[in-house]
Amino acid sequence: MRRKIFVLIGIALLLVACQFPLLSPQATATPVSLANALLTPNPNLAPSRTPFQPVYPTAQNTPTATLTSTATQPAGTPTLPTSPNQMNILLLGSDWRSYSSGARTDVMLLISLNPDTGFVSLVSFPRDLWVNIPGIGEQRINTAQEFGGFALTQATFKNNFNLRIDRYIETNFSGFQAIVNTLGGITVDASVSLYDRCDLSWRNSSGYCYIPAGEVQMNGATALWYVRSRESTSDFDRTRRAQEVIMGIFQKLMSLNAVTRAPALFSEFSSDIDTDLSLSDLTTYLPLATTVMADQSKIHRYAVGSSLATGYITPAGADVLLPNYAGIEALLQQALSGQ
Repeated sequence: MRRKIFVLIGIALLLVACQFPLLSPQATATPVSLANALLTPNPNLAPSRTPFQPVYPTAQNTPTATLTSTATQPAGTPTLPTSPNQMNILLLGSDWRSYSSGARTDVMLLISLNPDTGFVSLVSFPRDLWVNIPGIGEQRINTAQEFGGFALTQATFKNNFNLRIDRYIETNFSGFQAIVNTLGGITVDASVSLYDRCDLSWRNSSGYCYIPAGEVQMNGATALWYVRSRESTSDFDRTRRAQEVIMGIFQKLMSLNAVTRAPALFSEFSSDIDTDLSLSDLTTYLPLATTVMADQSKIHRYAVGSSLATGYITPAGADVLLPNYAGIEALLQQALSGQ
């Protein structure tokens, strides 16, 4: 069921959270700091369209091509513990286009909400993690949604990382841009400058766009390019930029009094997001958005980076990342406990 707006607020709550004119990208002069049971799908299941992300170290300096895949996580490990009222939401950015036959989730961001202790954790997962997808086999993690929707994505996280995912929020390119534009643009705190190829109207004659470090005003097209740009950077860098944009959306929502305007926002964004969040879910976690907005140190940001994933070339020639399961579980334990 498409309760897309819930997402927005969801994002607000989760994250860390009428038409307005679009904003052009400009920077300020001074930079600022900043599921439950495994599924057993039909192994012959064909991919279907859903409704609508450097240099990698190698083990002991061994050439990447000679590494052996160890992507299968031993079964039987209990789900990572969480507090009674804690909710884990997976934010998915789909690459679905109207002319394509499938869709992969190139942005995969865990948002863990804990109203008991008053914190929110964000954990980014690289799209190229080579994992075991139940009933399918070893594939990139961003293909789970394409093969079996959220149910299979949910089972994949449980199977590989012992992580319970409760709900999801998904949007695609056009939905993402519409959200940012309807908000009147967002302010993104870019921690690192970016110079990369783009097709935006403000590109220079060589076809490149530049985003300086610091606070930058972005409309939907610029924010989408900023998140997806990859010619001069890595997927690890893209996960950082995705979190920066999500924070920008959250802060803009809160500045527009999103907590008390839930019904209006639901109407405004109902066609831009797909989610299984309910209104009662949002009502439960709305106070948390206010808490973390008042004290943003309660927003904890993590990412599965180069120290937790090793470059590997599959026998078929695919360039993927082998997960360091022990390291990723330790990271998730820290994130879920709010440390």
